[in-house]
Amino acid sequence: MSFSRLVKTATFINTNDWIFNIKFKAMLGQLNDVQIENLLKQQVIGRIACQENGVPYIVPINYFYDGTHIFCHSSLGKKIEIMRKHPNVCFEVDDIKSVFNWQSVIAVGKFEEITDMDEKERAMQGLVHRIMPFADKPKDHASHAIAENENDIATKIKLILFKIHLIKKTGRFEK
Repeated sequence: MSFSRLVKTATFINTNDWIFNIKFKAMLGQLNDVQIENLLKQQVIGRIACQENGVPYIVPINYFYDGTHIFCHSSLGKKIEIMRKHPNVCFEVDDIKSVFNWQSVIAVGKFEEITDMDEKERAMQGLVHRIMPFADKPKDHASHAIAENENDIATKIKLILFKIHLIKKTGRFEK
């Protein structure tokens, strides 16, 4: 783990016009490969960034990570339309305990829609097994923000499963 120590100074003015300084130490650094892998495996919500015509678009998404790919699902919309045309994406995940205690991983990868039925089934099972333990009432989230009525999935709404093949991963922290 590499890091640098910084001493930050903040000046505050209280209601009596007293000025005082507070000094505190912060440690900034890079996550090693093991820490990067752990953060990707521990979290269930990340952000996908894509772009079209030079305009960035970023959205939060539920996912699971198998050590090589980020697996996600969605219905057809702006995100899917952009990634189909421009498959190079960025994925970000973080664990923020406080303003001065956080970890973040940024990964560059390539979007790939899953078309093989066996792979779709494995991806959906992986998502359900990873995400549902975090739901307040799992039985109320079967459609998982894709549709109001779970019976609409695959009949009125096409569920799109996709993966992001991660090419490069970096991580940072502050503690």
